[in-house]
Amino acid sequence: MDDIVTRLKKVNGQIKGLVRMIEQREHCEKVIVQFQAAKAALDKTYSLVLNSSLQECLSERDAENMERILKLISKK
Repeated sequence: MDDIVTRLKKVNGQIKGLVRMIEQREHCEKVIVQFQAAKAALDKTYSLVLNSSLQECLSERDAENMERILKLISKK
C-alpha cells in the first residue's frame, strides 16, 4: 500500500502543476504533455489497486467481494 500512496502523492503533485500551468497560461503543448503524464500515472496506480484487490478476493475465494469489484470496474 505504501507504493500506491506514494504514487497518488506524485499524481497529486502533477495535478497541482497542471493547475498552475493552466493558470499561468503555459503553452498548450506543455500542458498536454503534463496532462498525459498525470493520466498515465493515475491509470498505472489504478491498475495496481485493481490487481491488488482482485488478488485479495481470489485468494479468499469470496464471490461477494469479487462481484463488488467487477461492479466497480464496469462503472463509467
